[in-house]
Amino acid sequence: MVMRGGPSVLGIVLAGGEGKRLMPLTADRAKPAVTFGGMYRLVDFVLSNLVNADILRICVLTQYKSHSLDRHVTTTWRMSSLLGNYVTPVPAQQRLGPRWYSGSADAILQSLNLVHDEQPDFIAVFGADHVYRMDPRQMLTQHIESGAGVTVAGIRVPRAEASAFGIITPARDGTRVEAFLEKPSDPPPLPGSPNQVFASMGNYLFTTKTLVDALKEDAEDDNSAHDMGGSILPLLTERGVAQVYDFDGNHVPGETERDHGYWRDVGTLDTYYDAHMDLVSDRPAFNLDNRRWPIYTHAGQLPPARFCAAGIASESIVSPGCVIRGQVTRSVLSPGVSVEDGAVVQGSVLHDNVRIGRGAVVRGAVLDKNVEVPAGATIGVNPGRDAELYTVSKGGVIALGKGQAVR
Repeated sequence: MVMRGGPSVLGIVLAGGEGKRLMPLTADRAKPAVTFGGMYRLVDFVLSNLVNADILRICVLTQYKSHSLDRHVTTTWRMSSLLGNYVTPVPAQQRLGPRWYSGSADAILQSLNLVHDEQPDFIAVFGADHVYRMDPRQMLTQHIESGAGVTVAGIRVPRAEASAFGIITPARDGTRVEAFLEKPSDPPPLPGSPNQVFASMGNYLFTTKTLVDALKEDAEDDNSAHDMGGSILPLLTERGVAQVYDFDGNHVPGETERDHGYWRDVGTLDTYYDAHMDLVSDRPAFNLDNRRWPIYTHAGQLPPARFCAAGIASESIVSPGCVIRGQVTRSVLSPGVSVEDGAVVQGSVLHDNVRIGRGAVVRGAVLDKNVEVPAGATIGVNPGRDAELYTVSKGGVIALGKGQAVR
């Protein structure tokens, strides 16, 4: 996209991962297509950030179980064809032979026709499954001014948590990347911040030639994992052309002091659940109601939520089409959920069209779409029984897949 009075930027969103750690929610769909926050899909967050920043030509690279993701992108993200803008899903096309993508770098290598068609000055390569707000224009400004070949977004995390992330070690100047360490146990701290390190957010801005040349060189290395973070970034780091962008310096219009700098990798059931709990307090850690930097989605044609008789919901998100006759607390309800008389839902995430029967109890659970909890049934009350019947995460979150029977 040619930004107003500025350089041309092509957005490439990596959406081809299997998402095994989010099972059973990814049993029948790609991870970026998983519902989040009631009405959204995970992919909506990165697409909204790019579009809000006037990056309006975006390719979403897909691979595994991509039907619902492809459908969501094509029906929701319709840009102005008059202006030549688009958001389009791009499935694995086997342009370089009869094989799937062997890594995120290989996914872009096999899709270089998209780059050749657009001939952008810069390429924004962003992940598809994180929850956050970010203005990529601010990162692009630093990238251009620095003359770097690649700029990677880094978020400050406690040094004690470094083993969960790819860690960026900056040089003494604070911006050039000196090393990239994959989930290290004892990384060097940030200068001036002995208890913090930079974790990679999986968002990169490349000068186009730098990316194309690095992809071709990496493709010839039989020992490479052909991964953006694990292969391309170390390659460019060795050449001294990689820089880090401090996400803490990114300011989005309409942000609050509380949700400034919020970013969550929701790659496991526990992190997915915890991120939902961040939404439901009176002063949420991540505020969905920011109309100056909106998160876009397709809400569907449903009536407003309805509360009947003794129906009540507190500290909860209740989407259109819901009918509440029971009691709901600290929960997120997607469109079309019904909670019958005497039912209790506590600290749970209910996807589209979930039905909670009369007198049923659901606690600390994630129920995928079309799950029906019979009258009087319980989930989250008897841990031993739950562990025998359902998926239970390390943190104790109970998860049921799409349409899974409740016993």
